[in-house]
Amino acid sequence: MGEMGERTDVTADAKPAGVPAFISPVTRPVPLRQSVYEALVELVVGGRLGPGEHLVETELARQLGVSRQPVREALHRLEAEGWVDLRPNQGAFVHVPTQHEVDQLLDVRELLEMQTARLAARSAGPGAVARLRALWHDGEAAVESGQTERVVAANNKFHAELALIAGNAVLADLAGIVSRRVRWYYRQVAPARGHESWTEHWELIDAVEAGDEARAAEIARKHTERTRSAYHEPAEGRANGGAGTLDGRAGRDANTPNGKVRGAGPR
Repeated sequence: MGEMGERTDVTADAKPAGVPAFISPVTRPVPLRQSVYEALVELVVGGRLGPGEHLVETELARQLGVSRQPVREALHRLEAEGWVDLRPNQGAFVHVPTQHEVDQLLDVRELLEMQTARLAARSAGPGAVARLRALWHDGEAAVESGQTERVVAANNKFHAELALIAGNAVLADLAGIVSRRVRWYYRQVAPARGHESWTEHWELIDAVEAGDEARAAEIARKHTERTRSAYHEPAEGRANGGAGTLDGRAGRDANTPNGKVRGAGPR
């Protein structure tokens, strides 16, 4: 009986049966409408579906290999988020950003980038600066290639790395929220900004490396304002005269020797 008593005590102290704590929930597959939505957003952001372009449900469904229903659901969500306009009796069209919308986005972008630059200058070590320099060279190579998509992607990577170096997860999340729309707007001025934009990036890296928070923030502010100015130039000016072609040559200082931008770092 005493032995049985001991056994009863041990059983009473044991953990109740149930699902072990170390087992994670099973990952659910992404709903089809979400996959279609993501695909369409990337087509818009990447420029394969241009501003004002008519979006035909049946054609989109055929190209994406899905039925019309998830396409229709995705288009309604895209309209709610400002990517697409649904016009009665006409259908869906890629939204054409207004000047006011661009200004609103760049107002937010400017605040985020200034604080990001300030924090990056405060915390960046040699390794972080080296990564920024490497991304700068990638950006210059992208501009030289003349491929707008490469330039946009390189620009996005540079700013994402700067946010990572800043070390503020909340700030990085906020920057991530606006980054997709920034990519969409930026690709329209990337040919105009060209090397000029990467010259500003080089100056920003210098300020970050020097730990000069105020200078880094001011460079980031001017960087955004120059992008704003490029966007507000007439389209023909961006293409033919204003800031020039994709490599930025037409927009460079006429007094700059050999057509190279001063302070742009090694070529």
